[in-house]
Amino acid sequence: MINVLMNGCNGRMGQVITGLVKEDAQLTIAAGVDTRQEIQNPYPVFDSLDQCDVDVDVVIDFSTASALESVLDYCVEKQVPVILCSTGYSEEQLQKIADASEKVAILKSANMSMGINLLLKLLKDAAKVLAPAGYDMELVERHHNQKLDAPSGTALALADSINDALGGEYHYMYDRSQVRRKREKKEIGISAIRGGTIVGEHDVIFAGVDEVIEFKHTAFSRSVFGKGAVEAAKFLAGKPAGMYDMGDVIQF
Repeated sequence: MINVLMNGCNGRMGQVITGLVKEDAQLTIAAGVDTRQEIQNPYPVFDSLDQCDVDVDVVIDFSTASALESVLDYCVEKQVPVILCSTGYSEEQLQKIADASEKVAILKSANMSMGINLLLKLLKDAAKVLAPAGYDMELVERHHNQKLDAPSGTALALADSINDALGGEYHYMYDRSQVRRKREKKEIGISAIRGGTIVGEHDVIFAGVDEVIEFKHTAFSRSVFGKGAVEAAKFLAGKPAGMYDMGDVIQF
């Protein structure tokens, strides 16, 4: 049995993962950490990581980017692998993650969905064929009206996957309203829509002459992200120090 420490256990994703782990025979949540104590959990919950005295095999962090330093300090000191599910890290924080990965196993992904991470691979293959043939590439992402950042981290990850496959030759166009010119060949358009309770939708469009190929991923609930984190925990427990991502989990 793999013992998990759920950091941010009383947040929305923390509670989703708590529910998923109840149905999983390979994992158990041995402890949680959250400053909010109003939710009753079937495991002990501590106010901070430094108060946690429960032995665990892996940490799932679904808290906030501001908690990164305490998470890394705890995991390096205890030699416990960690799955970083938060987004919005600064360049300085990304460097701290890279430094810590020399001492402990770290898995970081812009999106924990298994489907999105498979899509990252498929887009690389598609871009290598379609971009040289002159197809234009556009991304449209849709999220709920409470989301603060735009475009989404996932949209940027999808665009980066395409651009990496093409040698980094493309630039991103976020807003066409400020310019009056034809679309440039070496650009990837990224559009953001915010409304209602949309959990997350991402469309990637390859538009050629008289032909359009589209890739689409729709998340109907947050459980798809929780499921990815659970599978990542199974993968990362016991791994040596290093940087990992969801591509390692699904092994494409």
